[in-house]
Amino acid sequence: MSRLYRRRSSVRLALGLSMLVAAGAGVIPAPALAELTAYTRSVAEAAGRSDLISGWYRERGYRTLWTGPGDAARREAFLSAITQAAAHGLPVQRYDAAALAARFRAAATEGDRGRLEVAMTQALLDWAHDLHSGVLDPAKVDPGIKREVPKLDPRAVLAAFETDPVRFLNGLAPRNPEYARLMRAKLDLERRIARGGWGAEVPLRPMKAGASGPDLIALRDRLAAMGYLGRTATNTFDDTVRAALRVFQHDHGLTPSGVADEATIRALNVAPSARLGAILVAMERERWLNIDRGERHIWVNLPEFTARIVEGGNVTFETRSVIGKDSADQRSPEFSDQMEYMVINPSWNVPRSITTKEYLPLLQRNPNAAGHLKLIDSRGRVVNRGAVNFNAYNARNFPFSMRQPPSDGNALGLVKFMFPNPWNIYLHDTPSKSLFDREVRAFSHGCIRLGQPFDFAHALLSAQTDDPQALFQSQLGTGKESVIRLEVPVPVHLVYFTAWAGPMGRMNYRADIYGRDAAIFDALSRAGVVPGAVQG
Repeated sequence: MSRLYRRRSSVRLALGLSMLVAAGAGVIPAPALAELTAYTRSVAEAAGRSDLISGWYRERGYRTLWTGPGDAARREAFLSAITQAAAHGLPVQRYDAAALAARFRAAATEGDRGRLEVAMTQALLDWAHDLHSGVLDPAKVDPGIKREVPKLDPRAVLAAFETDPVRFLNGLAPRNPEYARLMRAKLDLERRIARGGWGAEVPLRPMKAGASGPDLIALRDRLAAMGYLGRTATNTFDDTVRAALRVFQHDHGLTPSGVADEATIRALNVAPSARLGAILVAMERERWLNIDRGERHIWVNLPEFTARIVEGGNVTFETRSVIGKDSADQRSPEFSDQMEYMVINPSWNVPRSITTKEYLPLLQRNPNAAGHLKLIDSRGRVVNRGAVNFNAYNARNFPFSMRQPPSDGNALGLVKFMFPNPWNIYLHDTPSKSLFDREVRAFSHGCIRLGQPFDFAHALLSAQTDDPQALFQSQLGTGKESVIRLEVPVPVHLVYFTAWAGPMGRMNYRADIYGRDAAIFDALSRAGVVPGAVQG
């Protein structure tokens, strides 16, 4: 394995390692004791910055994990695994298989061996963490990412790896099929970039059926390079081009009109290197979500403006959604929780921030403004507005709250879906139905509005009643606020994916509406993640 082992016989090395484990239990020959002391001292010094690693080696009597005569299988399994760092979009230099292998070849002393033991162990812990849980701490990248990332216990990592290295290493990456699809898409896109990308950009001039000329040829060639159009010599904007364009628009969240309007051409002209960056970010997000998402769960992808119910990996219900505005205090956060109940004919308890920032200034100008809202004191009583001098208060000392009673015009509509959380985020109906016709639907104060809330309720209740519609309508018809609890709470995941692969592997992309993916990509780059290719 190295000059160290070429100079010593395997018998002498085995004797030294056995003495290492049994140190203090008997008489150790002076030469072996000298060598072991050098090794243990080297391990202790190299691990000095890590209480975990130094303690772990000390507790096991400095028994080797990597550099002993029986450690070859573990060593080879790990070095082989980390050669795939780039394929996973991880920082290659953090583990650097080539550098570690070179250190094995160059090891010449017991001190070298001890330092190499610690370097390999630290690399293993870094690899296990990064591949399983992600390179970044999401909360440090963007305050709107509230996700609790699953983390491995380092001692459990070392124990599991020592017992069965191949099985342990194979189980680290996210098992969700989407992660494997993203890896394949990343490789395909890197190969395409290496071959020159998607060719020339399409001139930013709208085109429709019957168009011809250089602009149409650029459009045709770009669609073909992206895989949306087969080999064709067409020189006009015909049905084949229009059909390909519709599929492209669908995959990019655009109205599938088949017309090459300005928004479509801008999406076509996004560089493949930018799409590759979105895939790398999506892979990191998948590592943050390396959890049991639930056999039945709710999946709300914010940039897609869509909410789904997923059962057994299949989408059983889907509806459009409206999400938080792109402003600092109104962007919808990302987190996972458990939906526990729905409130039918809900009251709207106006959030304090909206009360003081939006309604108090109105009331100061006109005490009768926002007449659909009740003014409530600290004891829950309705207050006569005429008895209040609103100009005597500001956002800090305003002593009242506001509430909208149940009604067809209630801001929450006729039903809200609750998964209690510190950010007071939930899914709900809305009387503002026209917003669901927009391509970009970021209009709320942070909560998620649903385009088909009644059907969503029926789908959820179908797990606990044979007639979910009748159950729901029996409560809705009373006009009074009531609660239906879900017999089995349903996991709900508010996520933010601007890139994902469909079941057939074709990529979907969306705009980075909150700029979160740009921040993640920058942080990944600073951490040492380098895209496989950077051509535009």
